[in-house]
Amino acid sequence: MKTNLNGKYAIVTGGGQGLGAAIAKRFIEEEAAGVAILDYNLEKAQNTAKEIGGNVIAIACDVSKDEQVKAAVEQVLAAFGRIDILVNNAGIIRDAIFHKMTDDQWHQVIDVNLNGLYYCCKHVVPLMREQCYGKIINISSTSANGNPGQCNYSASKAAVEGFTKTLARESARKNITVNAVEPAHIDTEMQRSVPADILERSIKANPSQRFGTPAELAAVIFFLASDDSSFVNGAIIPVCGGLRT
Repeated sequence: MKTNLNGKYAIVTGGGQGLGAAIAKRFIEEEAAGVAILDYNLEKAQNTAKEIGGNVIAIACDVSKDEQVKAAVEQVLAAFGRIDILVNNAGIIRDAIFHKMTDDQWHQVIDVNLNGLYYCCKHVVPLMREQCYGKIINISSTSANGNPGQCNYSASKAAVEGFTKTLARESARKNITVNAVEPAHIDTEMQRSVPADILERSIKANPSQRFGTPAELAAVIFFLASDDSSFVNGAIIPVCGGLRT
């Protein structure tokens, strides 16, 4: 029998475009009962929801603001009645060599990439514990292992991985799995914002000699959101074309 997400309701943050949109699309293709796209850009989220079709709702939410996350989760509950899957995908980059990095560049990245994940889990995990079921998938990056010009981003993603492993241990007895994927060089708008010469070097450094696609990464996230991954917990899964082995 084919595994799908029949009867499951999901939240995907940063779902207005790129990877988030690909995840939401895959979830609907896998017969998820409903997907809520949270994005700071409501228009993009609405357009993506319309393109995907099915029971997809768009909610304006800046995940770095606790009160906005709380309100968004309440909207999802009002629409769906429960939350089975949380994908913490929202993220930004503000790259600079450390001695030129500003306080704003540091705080913006930490606020979205790390605090945003915390706020989402803060408001969703108690619901999952109550229903004794949940799938949480966090988006990390191979930059968690260090990358020049990304002290802020690397710090945020390394913290995401430590958070993932700890929450997985704390939540396992409540039938909640918490895992992360560690992508590299996925062809998204954020990736394409990197200077062209750096992108070219990145492709040459990757054993696969290409970018990955959002659909390829979404396939791994679907596995972690499905019941096929019921004994996978606290894992950090590289999706990087062999860059990190």
